[in-house]
Amino acid sequence: MKRLSLLLILIFSTNCQSQINSKMSASKTNPLLCDPETGTCEMPANEKTYENSAIPTENKPVKIIYYTDPICSSCWGIEPQLRKLKLEYGTYIDIDYRMGGLLPDWSYNSGGISKPSDVAHHWDAASLHYEMPIDGNVWIEDPLDSSYPSCIAMKAAQIQSKDKAVKFMRILREKLYLEKKNIAKWENISEAASLAELDTKKLKSDYEGDAKLLFQEDLNYARTLGVRGFPTLFFSDGTNNQLTVYGSKPYASYENALLALYPEAKKKKIANENPLSLFEIYPTLAPKEYAVLLDISYDEAKDILENLFKNGELNKKSIKNGVLYSRK
Repeated sequence: MKRLSLLLILIFSTNCQSQINSKMSASKTNPLLCDPETGTCEMPANEKTYENSAIPTENKPVKIIYYTDPICSSCWGIEPQLRKLKLEYGTYIDIDYRMGGLLPDWSYNSGGISKPSDVAHHWDAASLHYEMPIDGNVWIEDPLDSSYPSCIAMKAAQIQSKDKAVKFMRILREKLYLEKKNIAKWENISEAASLAELDTKKLKSDYEGDAKLLFQEDLNYARTLGVRGFPTLFFSDGTNNQLTVYGSKPYASYENALLALYPEAKKKKIANENPLSLFEIYPTLAPKEYAVLLDISYDEAKDILENLFKNGELNKKSIKNGVLYSRK
């Protein structure tokens, strides 16, 4: 039964990937024109075709290689699903965050995007689609020249601590999507690093040195795995069994991939007796995240969080396309 289920998922994944690759090879793709229908921020197609290589596991039964980018709006869109996967199945998975380099520079000119300000309304649309707070006006007020600086900063953070690096990227994204901060600028990177309790002096040293090499390794490995867009998650049980979830998908897609590779995994129940308990794990939560984590409706999540805010138990940051709540 496991082999049959695995085979069906593999066939489905392969077919979807081939359709995407075919579509992308037909026309030049602008990496910042993220498609809500596919749930991806796609890179320009590379003419050379690569074959997936085996991904070894480490300390846990399933390894997940997660290709992302700090400025990937579709990746921000799967934060609810990814956070839920960690809570329910964290015992069984190791997630290896790899940086994709979504925007090397502004040499792209396709899909109606030729300059930073063209991205603004696309991000506003993505915010409404994913129900996650994004203010696209950063591309008008303080646009980024490249996503490479934030990718390199993430690799520098990982040298210090993988856990703090994940926290660091979350803070970077909140600064970008809600505060309209240009996270290609060192002052904003440094501020996020301080909030993530990283050593900023070491981060700067690694940022200017080893982190650049590590980022290049990520780019090279992406070509080996055939990464064509973000988010892309490769699930592996350490053998030749490997599943790919490409783009923003419902939570069940990520859960099913894990269970196909490791059926013995037992879901951990997320406690919901105390409405504030999730904030002990995740200091900031959007209503969509709260809803997905607790399997409740978006409107119900909004009502609960808003009542907690009115009672003085949470802080709240409001932007034109949504809100983010944080613990006091």
